[in-house]
Amino acid sequence: MDLNKVMLIGRLTRDPESRTTPQGVTVCNFSLATSRTWKDDQGNTQDRTEFHNIVAWRRLGEICAQYLAKGRQIYLEGHLETRNWEDQNGQKRYRTEVIADNMIMLGNKGDSTKSAGADRGASSDQPVEEKREPAMVAAPAAGVADEEIRIEDIPF
Repeated sequence: MDLNKVMLIGRLTRDPESRTTPQGVTVCNFSLATSRTWKDDQGNTQDRTEFHNIVAWRRLGEICAQYLAKGRQIYLEGHLETRNWEDQNGQKRYRTEVIADNMIMLGNKGDSTKSAGADRGASSDQPVEEKREPAMVAAPAAGVADEEIRIEDIPF
């Protein structure tokens, strides 16, 4: 049995870039930063940030391009894909990307540069309980026709 599943919570490092393929399919690219903190053997606090290249296709890509911005915190589910190509100098290049399957926007609607609890007076190390359910966006399954989503149906 094989499993290729990625789950990330992080912040966008840049605004999403959207384009349309010659076949008319929307693709949206952005980068997500995830950080972790730990104490080393000497008791010093260590931080490490990883940067992930994200690709969202079709309707999920359209939604990401429309509603996400640099600094926005999101939860993302997807799978890893590595693509390769030959550059102008004939060198083989590789890029590993997370292909997004689902995305949930976290924090407040206008929250792009501060933590979700900062505007409610909560300290950054305290868990923040959201007053509303985050919006969940799922990419349509392969082979399923895209349903039209009206702006009134989006809960944020």
